[in-house]
Amino acid sequence: MSQHRRRPSTRQFVRRRAVVVAAAFAGTVALGTGIGVWASSGGDGGNTAGAARQPSGSDRGASSGARSGAPTPTPTPTRSYPLSQTPRTIPAVRSHTAARGPGWRPRQGGRVVVSNAALADEGRLTAGELGLTYAGQKGANDDVRPGDLRLDLGGSGDPESYTMTVRGGSVRISGPGDAGVFYGTRTLKQEVHGGGTAPEGVVRDQPAKPQRGFMLDIARKPFTAGWIESRIRELGDLKFNQLGLHFSDDQGFRIESDTHPEIVSRDHLTKAQVKEIVALAAARHIQVVPEIDSPGHLGAVLAAHPELQLRNAQGVATRGAIDISKDASAKLVDDLLDEYAGLFPGSYWNLGGDEYQALTVANPQASYPQLAAAARQKYGSGATVADLTTGWLNARADTVRAHERTMRAWNDGFLRGASVQPADDLQVAYWTGKEIGARQPVEYLRAGRKVLNYNDEYLYYVLGEPNTFVYPTGERIYEQWIPRMLRGTSAVAARYEPQVLGGSFAVWCDLANSQTQDQVAAGIRMPLRATIEKLWDPETTPAMSWTDFRALANRLG
Repeated sequence: MSQHRRRPSTRQFVRRRAVVVAAAFAGTVALGTGIGVWASSGGDGGNTAGAARQPSGSDRGASSGARSGAPTPTPTPTRSYPLSQTPRTIPAVRSHTAARGPGWRPRQGGRVVVSNAALADEGRLTAGELGLTYAGQKGANDDVRPGDLRLDLGGSGDPESYTMTVRGGSVRISGPGDAGVFYGTRTLKQEVHGGGTAPEGVVRDQPAKPQRGFMLDIARKPFTAGWIESRIRELGDLKFNQLGLHFSDDQGFRIESDTHPEIVSRDHLTKAQVKEIVALAAARHIQVVPEIDSPGHLGAVLAAHPELQLRNAQGVATRGAIDISKDASAKLVDDLLDEYAGLFPGSYWNLGGDEYQALTVANPQASYPQLAAAARQKYGSGATVADLTTGWLNARADTVRAHERTMRAWNDGFLRGASVQPADDLQVAYWTGKEIGARQPVEYLRAGRKVLNYNDEYLYYVLGEPNTFVYPTGERIYEQWIPRMLRGTSAVAARYEPQVLGGSFAVWCDLANSQTQDQVAAGIRMPLRATIEKLWDPETTPAMSWTDFRALANRLG
């Protein structure tokens, strides 16, 4: 038996058609709203309108399209973005102008292009780190594709400054010098690794202090070339720009020598290894600052030259001290200074000058009559052993100055009470308040000296913690120390700020077997990050809490 469907009445048909049309219209509105929220961000990501655009006169357009047979135009709404947040990096950027947009993240097909061949190394390095293609040099009018990173040289100002603009799906990092552009790439790398996306907007950034260092004692404890290179990569990413190498002391002389191979310790770096270290550092805009300390701390050299060992009036050898009354002593040290000036081509040199044991006795003139006699012969009847020692430092400065280096010496190499004054161009590496004839930092500053901060209260990591030293913590540096705090816990007056050129965190290996090199790397990790934070922007009270800063460091890696 078959059934016949009943046809609806005319009234029912009209009512059902109205329902269908209403539902279709509601679906279209919902779809349009969805497009406005989830539209692709690859296009005009920098739009700041704040809302999805709705087409005007849509009924008229639809009617006209229907009459002409042309396709109906499809609206292209734009996603609304909140204002971007300041990048979270170590060190923190000095300025960020927020904007609305999707930001930037590396994507397949993205390129790194440079405006100048001088930026090729920075371009290749950053491309490799972020998984982009290095596309070489492109002119200013060449197309910059969405997803590209462009590195530019130009402008004036601090060569370590940079501007980073994230807009329209691309990034541009520019600066007056290649160092600044490199630091911009470090900021970008941290943004991507820390959060996946570089925020929309403009970063303007530069360091507060021109010298930002890490010093490593490889004389007492040999470190492998690979370990040193790992530290260089770490330092570069943190925007340090100096690596000090103290490679001669009583315990060892740790770099191959052609002029005096007899002084070199069994466990040492070859010159080929040092050249690789120097080249890697240069690629990260880090200068390696060598130190051959004298006239003290020369025990390893003197082991091969006992005839130059300083002895007192009783003939007892003075540990680590060379006899500065002998011409052969000066020749030996100058041979080494000349030799290693060719291996370390940077601008800076540390002459040492600290802890000469002849000056620690009650009466140096009586204890070391040969030094007293040499002083009188050279500087007159009233001259002292302190005068002869200062003259030694000045003579070594003459040797290094001939290689066009800027020189520094430890603050206890600047002796109080000597009539002979240290050379005017020597900078003070201030580390202690316990030196011979202890002087406050302000004495050096009043004399017009430029000073580098190595404050042993905060910045000395001494293996084994001898002589009341304790391992410094990142938290204490971050919360208490500033570059003007040169000695102990008191800062010099703000008017001396321009004379404080920066500072350096130092690892000394007095008890060399107390830690492995991997333990050292772990122990200095947070102190290094706290130190660079204060050298880049020396705020007395950081904006971020220590807990948040440590969490950020862990997230950035």
